[in-house]
Amino acid sequence: MTNIRIIPRLDIKGPNVVKGIQFDGFRVLGSAEMFAEIYYSEGADEVIFQDTVASLYQRDVDLEVVKRVARKLSIPLTVAGGIRTTDNIRNVLRAGADKVAINTGAVANPNFLQEAVKMYGSQCIVSSIEAHRHPNGTFELWTDYGRQPTGIDAYEWAKKVVELGVGEIMLTSIDREGSGRGYDVEMVSRFATTLPVPIIACGGAGSKDDFVAVAKQGSADAVSASSVFHHFYANAGHEAVSLQGRYKLRMGAELDSGNVDFLQQGYGGFTKLLVKPTSILEAKTVMRGARLMVRIQSNGKQSHV
Repeated sequence: MTNIRIIPRLDIKGPNVVKGIQFDGFRVLGSAEMFAEIYYSEGADEVIFQDTVASLYQRDVDLEVVKRVARKLSIPLTVAGGIRTTDNIRNVLRAGADKVAINTGAVANPNFLQEAVKMYGSQCIVSSIEAHRHPNGTFELWTDYGRQPTGIDAYEWAKKVVELGVGEIMLTSIDREGSGRGYDVEMVSRFATTLPVPIIACGGAGSKDDFVAVAKQGSADAVSASSVFHHFYANAGHEAVSLQGRYKLRMGAELDSGNVDFLQQGYGGFTKLLVKPTSILEAKTVMRGARLMVRIQSNGKQSHV
């Protein structure tokens, strides 16, 4: 039995962590390196850095921001967004990343994945699959950070990228992303129980109980989340204890570009916070109580529980 990894996802626009609903309506929550340091200190197993606009604008990921985030971490960092060439991969790894996640660039050129695996090894190459559920129960692969339909069946694509040699799959439900309605457990289970690579479940975490559901019922190897963690550590007046008050994470004031209005007045018909904020430790404690293997970090050292 292997450990279930908890992986906060940092959706990045410019130097900031942003959050929206179904990949839209971004609101700034704070700086990327600030959240990275907090999540490392609070016991994250890995961190995902997702550039939200690089693929859409056909530009490279901001390497300076990657470097600032990587300096705060002593855990694996996966960078996604704008990865189109092996030169992009080399530059991102030199900036401090351990892995890259590729979606749009691979759809445009599937041979790129095979070339990347050959040059850097399967352990370095993650396939990012952003999937939209159709009413008939099928899943369509979308690209450009959940903006562009492709007409490609997401599961068939997953089988193809496994054949091309990727080391794991980051599977995101576009429909659940930012909604707080829980992971698409059925979708995750279909991928995780039939494919021979680890599956990182993304999109929809609304409470710590959702981590248990997708790990137990969905057989996910790792769970990634953003809102449930961001809003815990970004509550007004909250200070991350392990950082001894070095950062005060605030909604509003100098760090924000509308998040207070988002919470008070709503966005896209939503009029309240959609998640029940939780800390990484709380999430892992609930998972441990459900007899799932996790790692608990204490004083910078992680132990099996």
